[in-house]
Amino acid sequence: MDSAPPKPASQPHPDEGHPLPLDAAPVPWKSVSSCRSHRESPGVLVETSAREEAHGEQGPAAAQLDVSRLRSSSMEIREKGSEFLKEELHRAQKELKLKDEECERLSKVREQLERELEELTASLFEEAHKMVREANMKQAASEKQLKEARGKVDTTLFAEFQAWRESPTLDKTSPFLERVYREDVGPCLDFTMQELSALVRAAVEDNTLTIEPVASQTLPTVKVAAVEYGSATTCALSGLARACRHRIRLGDSENHYYISPSSRARITAVCNFFTYIRYIQQGLVRQDAEPMFWEVTRLRKEMSLAKLGFFPQEA
Repeated sequence: MDSAPPKPASQPHPDEGHPLPLDAAPVPWKSVSSCRSHRESPGVLVETSAREEAHGEQGPAAAQLDVSRLRSSSMEIREKGSEFLKEELHRAQKELKLKDEECERLSKVREQLERELEELTASLFEEAHKMVREANMKQAASEKQLKEARGKVDTTLFAEFQAWRESPTLDKTSPFLERVYREDVGPCLDFTMQELSALVRAAVEDNTLTIEPVASQTLPTVKVAAVEYGSATTCALSGLARACRHRIRLGDSENHYYISPSSRARITAVCNFFTYIRYIQQGLVRQDAEPMFWEVTRLRKEMSLAKLGFFPQEA
């Protein structure tokens, strides 16, 4: 029996035992470098190994030196920063102290001003109260003196009036009428035009003076032999340029004299006084002596005011 020859275990690959081509399998850059480093000369390998050993020996010392330098720089920066902060703190404390001193000084000045103001205010109030008290005392003393003087004068005047009232007459020799003529009637009827003033006084005493208003529009009338003195714009008694709304006539004379409101008020005040004492003389006033005296006093006051130029506007 023929037996078949045995098969070899495996067929050799045509490329077995030969290197692969470069484009057949990619080689990493690291592997190439490693291969190249293995391919360098033995001298280069020895130098590289020595350098690495030296570097391995100097590495810890250099690192320790760098750390020391860093620590030294950090300490220096920290010290400078601390010194700067101390200086700033000292400057701030100094400025704060100056401000505190200034505030304290201003506070003292304010307190002093407030004290002075309070003292001044108290002094002014005290002075004002003192002045008021003195003024009140002087006023009270003056009023007392005036009251006493009035009392004395009124007592004298009342005595003179009461004596005249017991026997009333228009004779100017009586103490009562003599005083009234001297103090009131004479000055009140004393005008610039002296001659006409005397005629007016005589007409007032005789009760023959007439006062009439001046018509704004004169109606046609029969002319008479009359003479007009002054004009509607000039007062015949004072001679001043005034708007004359009244005129006077003396007795039975047909002559007319234009008078100003002030002159009319003075004549009217005197006429009112004489009218009242004539009523007393005729027995037409039924009152006690005291009310009569006060009415006479009021009429004398009206003459004094008219003489000074105070009169009602309708005058």
